[in-house]
Amino acid sequence: MTRPAPVVIASRLFPPEPGAAAYRLGALARALCSRDVPVDVVTTRPPVGSAAPTDPPGTRVRRWPVLRDAGGNVRGYVQFASFDGPLLLRLLFHRRPAAVVVEPPPTTGTVVRLVSMLRRVPYLYYAGDVSSTAARGIGVSPLVVRVLTAVEGWAMSGAAEVLAVSDGVADEVRRLTRGRVPVTTVGTGVDTDVFHPCPSATAAGRTLVYAGTMSEIHGAEVFVRAFAEVADEFPDSTLVMYGQGAEEQTLRSLAQSLAPGRVEFRGMVSGSEVAQAFSTAQAGLASLHPRVGYDYAFPTKMFAATACGAPVVYAGPGPGRAMVTDHRLGWACDWDVEQTTAALRSALSAEITPAERERLAVWTLENASQRAVAAAAADAVTRHLRR
Repeated sequence: MTRPAPVVIASRLFPPEPGAAAYRLGALARALCSRDVPVDVVTTRPPVGSAAPTDPPGTRVRRWPVLRDAGGNVRGYVQFASFDGPLLLRLLFHRRPAAVVVEPPPTTGTVVRLVSMLRRVPYLYYAGDVSSTAARGIGVSPLVVRVLTAVEGWAMSGAAEVLAVSDGVADEVRRLTRGRVPVTTVGTGVDTDVFHPCPSATAAGRTLVYAGTMSEIHGAEVFVRAFAEVADEFPDSTLVMYGQGAEEQTLRSLAQSLAPGRVEFRGMVSGSEVAQAFSTAQAGLASLHPRVGYDYAFPTKMFAATACGAPVVYAGPGPGRAMVTDHRLGWACDWDVEQTTAALRSALSAEITPAERERLAVWTLENASQRAVAAAAADAVTRHLRR
């Protein structure tokens, strides 16, 4: 029996590579396959040291070598080009798909729009963020921002639909495309098949865990500075940081200067290893740097913590802060060293009962699971398949 035309997911990130984009695309692939929609993934080879791929049943994943920066990330113009250039040919010579789902950056969206025009195939743009807004916020050259805005707007404007992870992202997409493209907010969540309480996990002392990108937008330096203020009060405490990013080396130098030997950088590891750390942590850490044009963003790393039963210390603006407060998920404060120091002191002093950890995990499963998000995204994709 001939396999039906597949939905193709085109992204530089896909499991086992960690990250919010990889997790949501892996969940989307599973959701589509559960509906008997065949899925092909066109992506990159994971970085050295990654866990062995375990691709979703019914999914065919084609991985291609790609240039990575010193931290192992596909981040930067040269790295993006090393994926986008071959992607053009990979999609042109791929079996004709029923539809394509593309993830940022905008250069990848541009390649997908070109191929879709040539092959007359619809595509959906899965907007986890708006790159031009982020670039403007972190002080990129105005000329570069104008070019990036034009490229991103063009990449999105040809889509049959844009899927946004939050209402804030949806509003930015509508502004960028001038309302010419349907936009659906599918939400954001965490893969609770990966992030869940680990009963066998053990901890030596009290840990604070940051897991995710270390970029200018996230501003994780506030945690390093605040932890240095309370480290002596809690001799058995450790700040553990997983992930990579543009500010990693700066954070390493800052930690060595302010709290030598008390901050551990463990790099890119599997989601299951991070879940083990969160399961015994005093708190998971999430931050968003204010006044960089990204106040609407929703850091999903906070849900990775609560899914494992760890409360959150959230520093910064945006909808994440209100959610922490409204649902008693931990401590929320401004992106400010003094306020963050007080929040870390409260977290390290807290007695977190098994019942409280269970409440956090159950709340996340019911309210912020990637399954519901993937189902909403799969609904949008299958609508276009029926058309």
